[in-house]
Amino acid sequence: MKITQISIFIENQSGRLWEVCDLLGKNNINIRALSLADTSDFGILRLIVNDPEKAYQKLRENEFTVGKTEVIAVEVPDSPGGLAKVLKILKDNNINVEYMYAFVERSGDCAIMIFRFDETDKAIEALNNNGIKTIKGQEIYGL
Repeated sequence: MKITQISIFIENQSGRLWEVCDLLGKNNINIRALSLADTSDFGILRLIVNDPEKAYQKLRENEFTVGKTEVIAVEVPDSPGGLAKVLKILKDNNINVEYMYAFVERSGDCAIMIFRFDETDKAIEALNNNGIKTIKGQEIYGL
């Protein structure tokens, strides 16, 4: 159920985001989802890609500061209150959401969200026990 997310620390300057995307594209690595958070000096680009190991290697070879993190993809009901339903399960199980972002695909009547938790295994169990589907990495990478 866990998905490998690539996190890249990039300087907050013109062209750095392009360098990452250009490098990935030239190596046939497709970005499935992304999140960019920045400060005045640097940004953290978080990516879900079709081949996380290859992306990690290529970025390191090109001297980017890169890390891998486990996240999960969750089907969230695409209706008013859908995200609140998922978040209530997490709240009721005392699970903290460190961050989250949207995914580009839809699955039936659900949207897909990427979550990072402080207790990933506990979150997966709580969500699955309450009828919320978590999506396998291979399914996400292959979209």
